[in-house]
Amino acid sequence: MYWLIVHKRMQETSDSPVETLLDSATLRAMANYQTYCASCHGEQMMAFADRQWKHGKERDSLVQSIADGYVDAGMPAWSAALTAQDIEEMADYILTGIEHVEKYGFEEITLSSDTFETEKLTFSLDTIVEGMDIPWGMTFLPSGELLVTEKKGILYLVDQEGNKTEVKGAPKVRFDSQGGLLDIVLHPDFETNHWLYISYSDIEEKDGETLSGTAINRYTWADNQLTEPVEIFKGKPYSKAQYHYGSKIVFDKDGYLFFTASDRANRDENPQTLTNPMGKIHRLKDDGSVPEDNPFVGQEDAVPSIYSYGHRNAQGLSIDPNTGSLWAHEHGPRGGDELNLIEPGKNYGWPVISYGINYDGTTFTNTLEKEGMEQPIHYWVPSIAPCGMTFVDSDKYPGWEGNILIGSLRFKYLNRVVVKGNQVISEEPLMKNIGRLRNVIQGPDGYIYVSVENPGYVFRLMPI
Repeated sequence: MYWLIVHKRMQETSDSPVETLLDSATLRAMANYQTYCASCHGEQMMAFADRQWKHGKERDSLVQSIADGYVDAGMPAWSAALTAQDIEEMADYILTGIEHVEKYGFEEITLSSDTFETEKLTFSLDTIVEGMDIPWGMTFLPSGELLVTEKKGILYLVDQEGNKTEVKGAPKVRFDSQGGLLDIVLHPDFETNHWLYISYSDIEEKDGETLSGTAINRYTWADNQLTEPVEIFKGKPYSKAQYHYGSKIVFDKDGYLFFTASDRANRDENPQTLTNPMGKIHRLKDDGSVPEDNPFVGQEDAVPSIYSYGHRNAQGLSIDPNTGSLWAHEHGPRGGDELNLIEPGKNYGWPVISYGINYDGTTFTNTLEKEGMEQPIHYWVPSIAPCGMTFVDSDKYPGWEGNILIGSLRFKYLNRVVVKGNQVISEEPLMKNIGRLRNVIQGPDGYIYVSVENPGYVFRLMPI
């Protein structure tokens, strides 16, 4: 039965409480949830549990809600279809989901020190730069100076004393809910060609409306300025939406440019079609031309730069330095954030399959798996709102080698993900309540750097 598949998926989630849920009462509750509840509340019960409980989340309140319903609000009474024991078991089952969600509630934690003891090592925070709002992208110049994009449209050059200077030549951006000046990376041969790449929300006025979309420009770095802009990508057609731009950028060892272009908050039209660039991961040459071996080159009406599709809002992209494989994470809706191993031509399912539900608690799909669509390597319920991503291959952090570090915007911590092969075997939240953690990179010096928002800081993690 399908609820057994759900049970299996829960077991595969390393931080799931399912290890304690193997008794027959829980299995009956899971089956009843799938039969009576999933059509409205979603197959993934823990996504449903991540909500504001209008009528109370205590056991007695849950029992009453299930038994008597709230008919005027669309919640039927189930006392005629379920026995009193069934209802009590259902309430207990939902409580496990609530407990799973609430363990992420770090708001009550107050940071009293800049030193953090973790499972493998202890480190302190070294402040590199402060005085920003939303530092989004980061990259180091060969000189050791740091370039930081400020979401509102400013690029800063930060010297080794922490002094920041605004860089001239940055593109005009649509600074709105999720738009602005986004990621920045150097060309692998930067010391020769002085090229760097910036992603941003491009702005366009058309027929009295403000439109925007994900764009990437290449610049030549000269005299501490951005010069000679070259258009690499424009995610057209642009839309009025103020959400879901992406956009992370990374080069592989062969000099190909990969980047994320999110679905622009139009899940019904964009992610599952190859005729537009939204909801995709793309692959280009460094001059913006399309590699001939891209998976959809030559396919009628397909955007030839598409490398993979079926993505929602991917704000993490990184290459495993040991294997060369491409990894990405993306925001789900309520629940269902995903970590994926990206392969050419694959469909990652959004929005046909998902472990999340709508923000208002309703469902948009009851399908978790479908032939021809990839399953995530890992997913998070509740959503942690992942942002930024890097592999650790430095010897400065003993025990972290090969781990993935991912920022959490929602729960304000750095997530250390332990991967074995293509499986996540454990996770450790670090620096709980440090702030909305926007980005994490490993610098050329081998140290880990993180940026947090409002107020905006960049910190270096210094092992002790």
